[in-house]
Formats: sequence, structure tokens, C-alpha cells
Amino acid sequence: MKIFANTGQRVGARAIAQHAQRVERLGYDGLNVPEAVHDGLLLSSLALQATHRLHVATSVLVAFTRSPMTTAIAAWDLQHFSNGRFLLGLGAQVRGNVENRYGAAWSPPLGRMREYVGALRATFQCWQEGSKLNFEGQHYRLTRMQPFFAPEPLPCGPIPIILGAVGPRMTALAGEVADGLVTHPTNTHPRYLREVIQPRLADGAARDGRPRRPPTLTVAPICVGGRDATTIAARREEKRQSLAFLFSTPAYWPSLELFGWGERGRELHRRTRENRWESLAEVIDDEMLDTFVPSGTWDELADRLGELYRGVADTLVFPLPADPDEDTALARAIARLRRDG
Repeated sequence: MKIFANTGQRVGARAIAQHAQRVERLGYDGLNVPEAVHDGLLLSSLALQATHRLHVATSVLVAFTRSPMTTAIAAWDLQHFSNGRFLLGLGAQVRGNVENRYGAAWSPPLGRMREYVGALRATFQCWQEGSKLNFEGQHYRLTRMQPFFAPEPLPCGPIPIILGAVGPRMTALAGEVADGLVTHPTNTHPRYLREVIQPRLADGAARDGRPRRPPTLTVAPICVGGRDATTIAARREEKRQSLAFLFSTPAYWPSLELFGWGERGRELHRRTRENRWESLAEVIDDEMLDTFVPSGTWDELADRLGELYRGVADTLVFPLPADPDEDTALARAIARLRRDG
């Protein structure tokens, strides 16, 4: 099991190099770079430049605001520059953001994402093997690639394509066309992964009848680590607030339904519609918090996550605290998890 860290949404171009170096020094295998406040490809480039062995993944790049060709060019450059340490994570984003935040055209995401990945694969094959570029779909048409514009083949292997997904159809699509799936934090309980996510991936992988390697599964559980009981207790309450906010969104209710807590989600949603944001955390009792938020000292958390996700997840996102004074204990826990996971 590989261990990745997340990059906070507010870590920008001036801070990413130092952040990535800290992650590498602590013993993580990789770093997930979001695309929210800052550009995911730019930050990935800076993180790769600042490190030597760390893998860097966009988690996830907003796909439909870029053409497949511009994404392919950037991904190819990053993979070549890093000698194979880049992973291309893609997500669809919601309609309101695509249209009103990015000013881009929106269309139903399932078929469009299937085409987007297909267009990337066709482009990568053209550049690697020298074949003719000939991809034509409903949303994308890529049929022109003069030798002048074609980059050199990669000596380090193909670029892994990973999809972020929540719903059943996009999850199955990851099984069908992608090299991996990254789950939403609300969908990371091992029971949910086994009973819901893995069957959907298997269904998608079986669609075209051709044998293919099962997609890797990356999970980023909401969890709490700390050096002492006081720190852990404070961070648990922060996560109670976060969990309440997340589960107020209907799209994230399947995990609640699996555990028989569907009414909790509906209650949270009602309170948001009534503008009762300050009361959301009251809905998340300790049993629910313990179920979805493993916690403990860094060593205890490493042991607990190993027990939960061993044999289920291929990549586990382990928390990275802001305070570097915890780095010694954190590095020990990461080594423990990598050894035993």
C-alpha cells in the first residue's frame, strides 16, 4: 500500500516546493495536488521539480474546462520531466462551477468523460507509437497531428489516468476506462469500499469483455492523528464539523444509508436550508464520528488505518499536520504504515 499526502487548497506556487520537500522527507510515496484555488498542473510541475522520488498526482484536475489536447501536452511534459513520477487525476466538477466559475460549456459528464479519456489515450498512443491521430466523438474530435507538433516518445512508461468519482455510473466508468479511482472522503469506509465501490469498478472493467488490470483504488479517509489526547480531541471536533457539512449534501448520503443513518443526512440538509449552519455538528454523535473518523496518536492511527485498509486500498492518503514539530512522530508512523500495510 502506497502512502500519499494531500496538499491544502491554500498552498500556492510560493509554498508548494517546500511543502513537497517536507512530504518527501517524511517518507510519503506521493503527493496529491488539488485544483481549487490554484492551478493543479502548475503546482504539480513545481512539486516535481523540487523533489527526487516523490510521485505527484492531480487530485483532481477539472477536465472539461480544458481541451484533451492541452491536458495531454502538459501531462506528457510533466511525465517526461519527472521520469515517470506524474499521475493525471481527472474530475468532472458540477455544472454550476463549470459554467459560472470557469465560463465553460457543460454537458452531461458520463459520456463526455469517456470521450475525454479516449481522446487522451489516442493522443498518447500517437506520440508514443507514431500512429495516426484519429479520434472522433460527439464532444471531441482530434484528427490532426503534424510531426512538427508531436513530442518525443516517453522513455519512462505511460501516464496513469485516474478518475475522481462519487456516483455509481462514474465509478463504473473508472473501472472501464481509467487506471485508477480516487474516492470522495465520505465514501472511504472499508465496508463501503468492499460492498459498493469494488463491485462497481468490477462491473465497469467487465463491460468490453477484454481482460484488463483492475483499477487501483486511492482512498483519503477523514481521520485524526496527534501527539497527545488534548490535540486529538480538538481535531476530532474540527472533523465533526467537517463531516456534518459534507453529509448535508445529498450526493454523499450513500455511506450514511449503508449504516442506517440516512435520516441524519436529511436532517443535516434541512438545517442548511433553514440556515442553521452552527447546529450541524449536533447531528454527528460520537458513534457516527468514530465510524467515519478513525483517530489516535500517530502510531495508533497508523495501526488502525493499516487494519482497516490492508487488502482494500492500493493508495492511502495519510494526514499531514501543519505543525512541523510533529514530524518525528509522523515519520515514524508513516514508516510503520508502509511496512505493515
